[in-house]
Amino acid sequence: MNKYDFLDIIDEKSQMLDDLADYIWENPELNYKEFKSAEALIHALKSEGFEVTKNLDNIETAFCGSYGSGRPVIGILGEFDALAGLQQSAGALAPDGDGTPGHGCGHHLLGVGSLAAAIAVKKYLESHPGSGTVIYYGCPAEEGGSAKAFMARDGVFDGLDAAFCWHPSNGLSAQNSRNLANCKVLFKFDGVASHAALTPHLGRSALDAVELMNVGANYLREHVPTDVRFHYAVTDPGGLAPGVVQAHAEVLYLIRAPKNETVAEVYGRICDIAKGAALMTGTTESHVFLKAVSPLMPNQVLVRTLHESMMELEAPQPSEEDLAYYRELSRTALADMPKVDPENPIHWQPKPLEELKLRFGSTDVSDVSRVCPTAQMTGATYAMGTPGHTWLRVTQGKTDWAHSSTRHIGKILALATVKLIENPALLAEAQTEYNNNIGEKGFVSPIPADVKPSAD
Repeated sequence: MNKYDFLDIIDEKSQMLDDLADYIWENPELNYKEFKSAEALIHALKSEGFEVTKNLDNIETAFCGSYGSGRPVIGILGEFDALAGLQQSAGALAPDGDGTPGHGCGHHLLGVGSLAAAIAVKKYLESHPGSGTVIYYGCPAEEGGSAKAFMARDGVFDGLDAAFCWHPSNGLSAQNSRNLANCKVLFKFDGVASHAALTPHLGRSALDAVELMNVGANYLREHVPTDVRFHYAVTDPGGLAPGVVQAHAEVLYLIRAPKNETVAEVYGRICDIAKGAALMTGTTESHVFLKAVSPLMPNQVLVRTLHESMMELEAPQPSEEDLAYYRELSRTALADMPKVDPENPIHWQPKPLEELKLRFGSTDVSDVSRVCPTAQMTGATYAMGTPGHTWLRVTQGKTDWAHSSTRHIGKILALATVKLIENPALLAEAQTEYNNNIGEKGFVSPIPADVKPSAD
């Protein structure tokens, strides 16, 4: 018996998996509102014989499907939420979206690739009863809602011995990087409306307060560490009439740093700036803490396990038809993007394992990594140079190459999971590394206990 036989089921289920990814692509849903996507994945789990639990952490679109018995218990994380304003036709060379949501980060592939892995591990466990348990986690709202951070805070992942995840990208690699912690806060200002020409002295402008707050925050940038980031968006300018003193305005802030403690410190300073803006404008200020994530703590043992599994399996190659499309896209829409490669647009070959480094994005996988040993990888589902969170990713989301690469990632994740099941010493080494990194204090969620997940 071939030691990789259990992976064959992913090829056998290829039509089902591809159709499921396309269905989620065709029904893009925003954070915490992914009802169609969640139900489709739940239906697939039930059809494949998983025991499904819905409403994890009292989140309607969070769920899990488990199979097996005994330890180790390995979690495979799936996502399926879309992004606002990015809808796009498939296989296009120019944007033609209509402003509705779209899968500009590839989560329609992410959730299905992780499902493929869980199905293959189940196949292995069927012939090795009692050797372990696999749990597929349907995790909503990664884009802006950070559901996994709430789920980690509330103990959803506490029983896991390890967890794996992946993300669609421009290359195939075991991801060995730390990501920034962050918090998201909505600041609200209330003033007094008035006629801006006849009685401006009677008005107290909430929009002035927002603008002054942003100016103050920009001056703060000089006085924080260079690896701190904060961004803002004016979500409510107070109306569209310039002849009115705006009585209410809101601005949304996202604050990032390598440590939770630094995020908390900068958050406090930005709150002081908001108070100062209110004092300067005679308005009142309030704010709502929406969510936070911790910095990613990739487990080096598991990262190496993913890399070794990736190197053991022969990677698929794109068809000439797909290559022709990607080359044309690279010469036109992607022409000015960094790292674009018109002659070899798909870098399907596995990348060497990199040394641990810092990346400046954030992910709610981070909080899972603070609960149990965790690692993730990237898949070569897009042409080189394709920027994230754009129509360019949406339009590539249904190609044959995106599907075959997603299925290949499923095989890698499944093989890595089985390696942990078959080698207790490897898992013990991962646990020792985790214990050393998390320290005696253990995981402390950066989300206050009274803050609940919100689609707003």
